[in-house]
Amino acid sequence: MRLHDLKPAAGSHRDRKRLGRGNATGQGTTAGKGTKGEKARSGGLKAGFRGMSSRNARIAKRRGFTNAKKVVFQVVNLSELDTLEPGQPVTAESLHAAGLVSSTRRPVKILGKGELTKAFDVQDLAMSASARQKVEAAGGSVTTPVAEGETDGSGSA
Repeated sequence: MRLHDLKPAAGSHRDRKRLGRGNATGQGTTAGKGTKGEKARSGGLKAGFRGMSSRNARIAKRRGFTNAKKVVFQVVNLSELDTLEPGQPVTAESLHAAGLVSSTRRPVKILGKGELTKAFDVQDLAMSASARQKVEAAGGSVTTPVAEGETDGSGSA
């Protein structure tokens, strides 16, 4: 037996329909697509199209969820912060000027990835707990804004 002698098992393979090859093929004229309409044309319907009944339109709107109150931070790691000059305060504006964040309008959060070799004064930025510990361990300070309703720890409101 040779490769050219191999054949599929009887009945396991059927030739594809050769559409639009004349009436004698049994699939001529309309090529098995009926008469007229969008589905009879080349390209057919778009995937997922369900028609425009109002019921379908209402169902389509219910999928998914968007949280309008979600806060998306611009992230800066301590390893990136270590490239800045020590002595100047670290704010959103100084990070933007250094090219570490793209906008001063979106909130910035400092994460604790990497090591810190210089002392920095971080002002008005969100920080992870590990980042705060590393900044303070390197001799720096962290100043965060007091949220409304909170106390600053001094006992006076």
